[in-house]
Amino acid sequence: MSLPAPSNLRKDLTSAALELVGTTLFLLLGLGGIQASTAEKLASTSGVTNVEQVLYISTCMGFSLVACAWMFFRITGSLFNPCITVALVLLGILPPVRGLLFFFAQFLGSILASALLLWLTGTLSVNTYIRSGITPTQGVFIEMFITSALVVSVLMLASEKHQATAFAPVGIGLTLFSCHLWAVHYTGASMNTARSFGPALLTGFSSSYHWVYWVGPFLGSILGSAFYAVCKHQKYWTLNPHQDANDHTESPDDTVVAAQAMIEERNLTLNPRGLVSQISDQLPKLGVANRTSARERSSSTLVAEGPLVSAV
Repeated sequence: MSLPAPSNLRKDLTSAALELVGTTLFLLLGLGGIQASTAEKLASTSGVTNVEQVLYISTCMGFSLVACAWMFFRITGSLFNPCITVALVLLGILPPVRGLLFFFAQFLGSILASALLLWLTGTLSVNTYIRSGITPTQGVFIEMFITSALVVSVLMLASEKHQATAFAPVGIGLTLFSCHLWAVHYTGASMNTARSFGPALLTGFSSSYHWVYWVGPFLGSILGSAFYAVCKHQKYWTLNPHQDANDHTESPDDTVVAAQAMIEERNLTLNPRGLVSQISDQLPKLGVANRTSARERSSSTLVAEGPLVSAV
């Protein structure tokens, strides 16, 4: 068995490492949502859970991002998040001056949205809190991981240009939705320091753990940026090429045609009668060979046992 070429082996190892990251993230979000649902049920004393509320919150945030991101996609890039802004500036995708202006604009937008909500409804109950039983450290890491997932989705779906770039808001909104399904129960699923800052400012910073929503999301911004940089450096598009191709010749080969070619190469046939004929042609040869080998084995046995028989 020949070993793969070093260049191919390196690509295979790189692909496997990135597949490990992807699988981990997929199951972290998926199983995290299941865990949150179970935790909601266990925390309920009346038998009525808040799973419907979690789903409602997740849907509101996810669909809101899809709608607004699609509206402003070709105007500003639809960042809406200082953590995303920092990631783009770190990677050199967004100029620093524009990034700084976006940074302040996003915090101001959160304050204005919170003020409008307070004025229109008379109350404000949209703060993010650390759930009882969750330590601030755990909260930081939860926010870090979900923010990094959001950052990677923005970089891979919107910053990287491909045939589905125009649909990036859908994928990014679904990412936000999935992250909310897991983290709403534990941290409120901020993923956006501005999102937490506006309501906290207007309610007097009622939580002593507001710093979690600064440390966690911005760590996630750095983590997501680092992962993207590694993928870019490894030329990720060469690891699994033609994913954006619309040429049917880049698709896998026809399995039936490939099987027929293999059969023809080995001089076989799919016709049952022809297959029986081929087997029949081989039987006499096999019979003669078997009879010859049987005689040889018999003669060798008699020669080997001759002295023993005469001795008896």
